[in-house]
Amino acid sequence: MWHRALAAIMTLALVASSVACAARGSGDRDGRLSVVASFSPVAEAARIVGGEHVDVVDLTPPGVEPHDFELGPDDVEAIATADVVLYLGGGFQPAVEEALIDAEGTTVDVRRGIATIAEGDAGADPHVWLDPERYAEMVGTVADAFVAADPEHARGYENRARMFAAELANLDIGFTSGLAHCERSTIVTSHAAFGYLAAAYGLKQEAITGLSPEAEPDARRLAELRALVERQGMTTVFTEELLPPEVAETLAREAGVTTAVLNPLETLTEDQQEAGEGYVSIMRQNLETLRSALGCA
Repeated sequence: MWHRALAAIMTLALVASSVACAARGSGDRDGRLSVVASFSPVAEAARIVGGEHVDVVDLTPPGVEPHDFELGPDDVEAIATADVVLYLGGGFQPAVEEALIDAEGTTVDVRRGIATIAEGDAGADPHVWLDPERYAEMVGTVADAFVAADPEHARGYENRARMFAAELANLDIGFTSGLAHCERSTIVTSHAAFGYLAAAYGLKQEAITGLSPEAEPDARRLAELRALVERQGMTTVFTEELLPPEVAETLAREAGVTTAVLNPLETLTEDQQEAGEGYVSIMRQNLETLRSALGCA
């Protein structure tokens, strides 16, 4: 967990950032850190941990799929001038990583130090936030970055991170108990976004396409999945809010089952934002969706 490494990180980071903090940390936004976050889960962590001491810009607009999101001139300028830029490395958002070369502030890969899993030949699966324990590590990395950039408010950052981590630990307990006794353990998903969630709770993911949601499904793969659904007595093929559902719906119809939405939390819609939804509430919805589909007691 982040707090175990905090003292060592601060010793190095404070020295490196002291000059930058003097120049930027109490800068143009009423003393708040200017923070750019690359997509929704990172922005949520930044807002919760930062509280009133940060001004957060989420680069990915509501309802926009973030994998191949293209930056506009204002986005590039925001990255260049922010005190702290938080992003998910590993090629998840290539345009964001390319723009980091012009960043004047601190850039932080929130996936840093997190154990990843491979997805076939595609390399490391970037969807680490869908495991609450790994997401808590991301929250810790955000806290470390804010402490280094703004040590004056370190205690507030640390306390808010601890409280959020405790909430995520309770979510993890809910998933562990809620998925402990189920009739089925395989999930068929639109794309391979749920590998970490599956690994954390004893499930197996079978995806129609790989890590890229834009990939075209293969007819042989669809035939394999139809046979799998029928053989294992599955009831559900999972779709996603931001992806076209037609292929998953066709597979479900041919296999004689239904569909349900499983949210990969890559971004929130405007309606979800207006309703005050966030990581924990949507993950709890995912849990209930899984419990229903898997026949959990």
